[in-house]
Amino acid sequence: MQFSPVQTLSSRLTRRGADVLPGVLVTAAIALLASGVGAIVPVLGSAVPAIVIGVLLSLIRPRVMTGREHADARIQPGIAYSGKFLLQLAVVLLGVQLSIGAIAKVGLESLPIMLTTLAVCLVGAWLLGRMLGTERRLTTLIGVGTGICGASAIAAVSPVIGAASAEIAYAVSTIFLFNILAVLAFPLIGHALSLDPHTFGLFAGTAVNDTSSVVAAASVFSTAALGFAVVVKLVRTLMIIPISIGLSVMEARRSADGQKLTGRRIAKLVPWFLVGFIVVALINSTGLIPDAPREVLVQVSVFLIAMALAGIGLSTDIPALRRAGWRPLALGGMLWVLVTVTALATIAVTAALRG
Repeated sequence: MQFSPVQTLSSRLTRRGADVLPGVLVTAAIALLASGVGAIVPVLGSAVPAIVIGVLLSLIRPRVMTGREHADARIQPGIAYSGKFLLQLAVVLLGVQLSIGAIAKVGLESLPIMLTTLAVCLVGAWLLGRMLGTERRLTTLIGVGTGICGASAIAAVSPVIGAASAEIAYAVSTIFLFNILAVLAFPLIGHALSLDPHTFGLFAGTAVNDTSSVVAAASVFSTAALGFAVVVKLVRTLMIIPISIGLSVMEARRSADGQKLTGRRIAKLVPWFLVGFIVVALINSTGLIPDAPREVLVQVSVFLIAMALAGIGLSTDIPALRRAGWRPLALGGMLWVLVTVTALATIAVTAALRG
């Protein structure tokens, strides 16, 4: 018996839904609990409680080895789905808060700070990596992860430089640690420096290296900072393309087997959710989305963010952080501080020049 393409697709979607449902329900329950905590302590929001609850549960629940991660086999697909797809979907929905004009304005405003922090991070990675004696590819992964967009940048450049799986795991573990520290420290820094939501969004979007952490830090600081921070972060994500091309050229010169990027591969480096975000913002720019549905979509995106961060927390591999050793952690820490200080200094200088 043959099935039509529509029936085949429907069957696959049904199986996929059954696979991810248990884990999605777990992250939804954590998100509800986190939302309750955020309602009681508004300064926390729902993002930080969600990831903290997830991490705590990852430490105490029964573990089953699944691939490289320790997780319960039944809920793992849904946890991964929440931590990746639902976060990306939330970012797309955040486009209802902005217009294409605002995105263009953000890009122009953040470009000097973005380019400065990226240059300082990459040069710093090269110098500090040599000083600490970390392996070249691992240094590159931590450098681009810190300077651009965390795990996404690491995933993009890993095949370009021929990184080993252990190097990728080390880099992601190191980046993740400082993502968590950024979520906790950046709102405190922002309030201590009396930054307004706009300035904090610019700071978080250029100095925090992973989308989920940018969202969490901005959410904790203020809801008003969230949309702007996400746009800055998404514009910054585009830096993956020139950096990957540059690394490809360097690897090709270093080895005859160096991997070159084709036009199709370059196009794939642009995340789908960035395109979706811009499309939603474009629709919003036309005025077709009424105020009431817009508010609902914003609240849905906030809840999806909490679910995503719960999934990320549940996926945390604490032993992997310990196994990474002190040198990659030291490199990641120094680059994190370097990017943070550079971002704040550049923001202050550009504000002074405009004033």
